Amino acid sequence: MKYADYIQQIEIDSLWGGRKHVVWNLDRQVNILSGINGVGKSTIINKVVKSLSTNGDIVNHLLKGVRIRTQPADATHIRFDVIRSFDRPILNAESVNKMDISLATELDWQLYKLQRKYLDYQVNIGNKMIAALQSGAADAAQQAQQISEPKKMFQDIIDDLFRETGKKIVRTENEIRFSQIGETLVPYQLSSGEKQMLAIMLTVLVEDQLPYVLFMDEPEVSLHVDWQQRLIDLILQLNPNVQIILTTHSPAVIMNGWMDSVTEVSDITN
Repeated sequence: MKYADYIQQIEIDSLWGGRKHVVWNLDRQVNILSGINGVGKSTIINKVVKSLSTNGDIVNHLLKGVRIRTQPADATHIRFDVIRSFDRPILNAESVNKMDISLATELDWQLYKLQRKYLDYQVNIGNKMIAALQSGAADAAQQAQQISEPKKMFQDIIDDLFRETGKKIVRTENEIRFSQIGETLVPYQLSSGEKQMLAIMLTVLVEDQLPYVLFMDEPEVSLHVDWQQRLIDLILQLNPNVQIILTTHSPAVIMNGWMDSVTEVSDITN
């Protein structure tokens, strides 16, 4: 499998029943889709995501109407994740309740799955650190420390974001836990905004700084305006190799110098 570094262009034959042909040339890092309600922002994101199989196969030849051009051009797969506004009741709550965990919303379920990925991520970096230390290289200790740096950066970011409420990640735990005034909290006890930010940052972390595409459909929902303003910078800080493709209604998301990364739907359709 040959993975793409990023998506160069998205072409969609029509958004709705033969209407609106889309051609969107993308930036390597940040792409923000803007427009009024109903103009097709989420539809564009959804069509692109549906054109990729669950393991990232690029299936332009199988799915009529969506074509993706990548760098490199002969890539066969794309690593990608999708962030949406998750905080709705779980539809199949009965089956989830059998798992002996307190999950009430789709965001809780997403965090539960991310916890599993976080455990796998820690095993992987642990193995990399052991290999580095056993390599016999003169800078083996420094290499091992660099391997663990993204995890520490993630923990520092979350601690900083949650500082006002006194929550801090318990760094001695394998799973995500928080301490607050002597009490230990699980992620499902956080506020909606805290859960949303934790889900975004965890999604970025577990990709282990590999090149991949992060689709986000109005990720600012439930986020404090200060967090909205910092969102893109924090994602790029945690993984400089990510390509962000997002829709938003919030001016705060683009306030930290991302105005030039905004594309109006009307500019890429005819």
